[in-house]
Amino acid sequence: MAWREHVDVAIVGAGILGLATARALVLERPDLSVAVFDKEDGIARHQTGNNSGVIHAGVYYKPGSLKARLTLTGRAELVELCREHGVRYDLCGKVIVATRPDELPRLEALEGRATANGVAVERLDAAGLRELEPHAAGVAALHVPSTGIVDFPAVCGVLARAVTEKGQELHLGTPVTGLVEEAHSVVVEAGDEYLRAGVVVNCAGLQSDLVANLAPTSHTDVRVMPFRGEYYKLKAHRRDLVRNLIYPVPDPAFPFLGVHFTRMIGGGVEAGPNAVPALAREGYSWRQVHGRELGEVLRARSSWVLLRKYWRTELGELYRSASKAAFVKALQRLVPDVQAEDLVRGGAGVRAQAIAPDGTLLDDFAIVETARMVHVVNAPSPAATASLAIGRHIAGLVTAHL
Repeated sequence: MAWREHVDVAIVGAGILGLATARALVLERPDLSVAVFDKEDGIARHQTGNNSGVIHAGVYYKPGSLKARLTLTGRAELVELCREHGVRYDLCGKVIVATRPDELPRLEALEGRATANGVAVERLDAAGLRELEPHAAGVAALHVPSTGIVDFPAVCGVLARAVTEKGQELHLGTPVTGLVEEAHSVVVEAGDEYLRAGVVVNCAGLQSDLVANLAPTSHTDVRVMPFRGEYYKLKAHRRDLVRNLIYPVPDPAFPFLGVHFTRMIGGGVEAGPNAVPALAREGYSWRQVHGRELGEVLRARSSWVLLRKYWRTELGELYRSASKAAFVKALQRLVPDVQAEDLVRGGAGVRAQAIAPDGTLLDDFAIVETARMVHVVNAPSPAATASLAIGRHIAGLVTAHL
């Protein structure tokens, strides 16, 4: 093992949060040396590069939470960055559809939450919904004009260039495998080298709890559980069924948004995702199984607490994973004209969802600090939308540590 020179800040993870944090640091503190490490040989290889590319407006999140505050400011900054650098985006808007009268109170609650979060929405009746989405079915809807779509990997390219053009380094294909926190620095084992860092920032996403637990001083009981979201795509001749984005009113008994339709910035329309437990942290299909990681999930008490709470809902998600007919039936609640023959299998993404020891799913963004380390232990959707604001927030924490 060889020793590298000291760096002021070492960032673990070259997804959108790690890169946004690095960019914020080089812009706000150009005197600092910053190094970004990732085990993959490219940037944005996991959550950032495998999501549906939605710019979220901030409708769903508890007023006053980090999600609510950072999504509102981060969304505006993201759009401005796209304009400045020519990244494709489209503020096409979306509708959140109540398909039954018993969903109307939940739709009204969402409208109140959006207003509290400073997000402009418009209440639609069935006729108003049909004007925006002629093939959608519902008794009422919320129109959210500020929702959009974007190419998040391209955004990451812009962030990475901002870092390297300032003379800072990206170390790709370089896993961080050891952290030792000392009084005035952290010894980082990365690839075949050691280095000392003034502060370490952990933006490792699906691996974030494992990275935190590399150092005894930052051991966390919060555990990442990977949930895979599987998609279908509308065939080209049926894309006219969906103009922009069509979402259901979310089920408050389950922490995901439900299957929906999303027009993609690169063309096409995705339908999904479901939410099924992945058999590996980076398990993008049922064939990808990691024995040790699966064993950790099965041995954890929090997993069984979670299962007892959500087993009925999760059975439905698993059924939709196994049965195209069941998936189509869920989609037909929103767009009755869609048929099984209109859909082909799409891709999949894996969401890093943090779970507390008592089996509670962490809802808000969660950051854990020690004297020399900052660990982002929960940053699910809408973290990509809020990434620039999250990056500035983390940079502020880093500066305080330095």
